[in-house]
Amino acid sequence: MSKKFILAGALALTALLTAVSISAQAQEKPLLNASYDVARELFAAINPRFVADWKAKTGQDLKIDQSFAGTSRQAQDIIQGKKVDTVTFNQATDINVLAQRGLIRADWQKAFPNNASPYYSTIAFLVRKGNPKNIKNWDDLVRDDVKLVFPNPKTSGNARYTYLGAWLYANEKFKGDDVQTKQFVGKFLHNVVNFPTGGRGATVAFAQNGQGDVLLTFESEVMGIAKGDEFKAGGFEVIVPPVSVLAEFPVAVVDKVVDEKGTRKVATAYLNYEYSREIQLLLTTYYFRVNHPDLVKVVADRYAKVRLIEPTKVLGSWDKIEQTHFASGGVLDQLLAVRK
Repeated sequence: MSKKFILAGALALTALLTAVSISAQAQEKPLLNASYDVARELFAAINPRFVADWKAKTGQDLKIDQSFAGTSRQAQDIIQGKKVDTVTFNQATDINVLAQRGLIRADWQKAFPNNASPYYSTIAFLVRKGNPKNIKNWDDLVRDDVKLVFPNPKTSGNARYTYLGAWLYANEKFKGDDVQTKQFVGKFLHNVVNFPTGGRGATVAFAQNGQGDVLLTFESEVMGIAKGDEFKAGGFEVIVPPVSVLAEFPVAVVDKVVDEKGTRKVATAYLNYEYSREIQLLLTTYYFRVNHPDLVKVVADRYAKVRLIEPTKVLGSWDKIEQTHFASGGVLDQLLAVRK
């Protein structure tokens, strides 16, 4: 056997092994998406669709890993080094924290449409069959005979919207009187019997463990509980108050991570996919509200009529809201201290 033949064979084998290695490395870089606590079923539906779409467009296999928890906890994990490629959160404040640490671009809300929020919801109430406490509006939630369940606003974006929903309602009711608004929200927090760290824990506490008279969470979650099979035996009813908070679900690429991993292209495509008509329609089957022009009128009858208040139009920027209400020593801490 000639040396040239052996050398050619060795070079061919090296090229083959290199190609296999590159292919393996590509497949060994799964996309990690971090999301809010009650998003499990939603992303279990979205992710396989994107994997198939990516395969059809690029010929590449893709694996998507998921992380679910309260978004404040997720943000802290990312700050501490968790290699998350994309975040699909339920409040802008926790993405802003990542931007302040240089992990995400400062103007992240300009990277995708609708302030980087593919869909939105509001806070609604889930009550027990027959609505025995006759719950209709936020005023009913501060009565002495009503007990509430929702997550801890210190760890859950879901719960921050609940807190803001109560605050915005009271602020409007009392025409901006800060003292009366604080008193209202203080009574509201006093009525909470369980503060789980995330939305799923709150759902289980109310629907499975029988705690409280009212569960406060996203409209999408309460609709899913009331109409789904998991807790169907409970016979729950949904109450959407006439006025509530606009709850947007922002998304962002974690720039520092995707640049390190080389996953920016697929991460960006993954988030853009949430704006596609296919996924926007899918979102409505999970009772999320969407802005897609082809779908808004088509699915309008799925949702209760509600006037939504955008927090930043009343309370200032999300940074201001964070510092005033949710930072250490802020209004939330002050009211929780009185609650104890």
